[in-house]
Amino acid sequence: MNPIALPTTPKFQLTGISWETYEALLRDIGQHRRFRLTYYRGTLDLMVPSPEHERYKKVIGRFVETLAEELEIAIEPFGSTTFKKPELAGVEPDECFYVRNLDAIRGLRRFDYNRDPPPDLAVEIDIASSSKNRLATYAEIGIAEVWRYDGNRLVVYQLENGDYVEGDRSGIFPTIPISQIAEFLDRSLETDYLTLVRQFQAWIQHGDR
Repeated sequence: MNPIALPTTPKFQLTGISWETYEALLRDIGQHRRFRLTYYRGTLDLMVPSPEHERYKKVIGRFVETLAEELEIAIEPFGSTTFKKPELAGVEPDECFYVRNLDAIRGLRRFDYNRDPPPDLAVEIDIASSSKNRLATYAEIGIAEVWRYDGNRLVVYQLENGDYVEGDRSGIFPTIPISQIAEFLDRSLETDYLTLVRQFQAWIQHGDR
């Protein structure tokens, strides 16, 4: 395999890439790579996360955990673990969680992509790059629910018959208007992290929604 010159721009797309090349890049760049790689049917997207992207990723992930804690829903966070459908798709969610499939992966140390289920919820921060291929990749892998935040709106996508349907309610947290969470994300640039989390927790506890 001829080496690929990795880009220095925040986002980049390569076409005509084989699955073997994608797998080789994952191995060669390693777990500490600064690029996020998304593979979908021969197209490889590479993106360098910005500080803004990482901030929103962390906050939304913490919000999901706070929701689960307050609503007493068991979850297991899997962070940015790489998930694959061999030969077709590979993606690293910004954050992801097991809920309904929690028992199936409890104690799991190594994935078998032909046997083990995908996460139930993925978080996608879409500040600087289009997530069109990433949503298609999530659908190919079979992730039931995706939360996508573009810096203004937080939208829920539910997987139905192989495609995502947009909405504002989560199948995991059906009593929570997910779109309203964006109001707390708007505060994240001017409110320190733990204060923001406490404000969000109070909102959930008081049921003012």
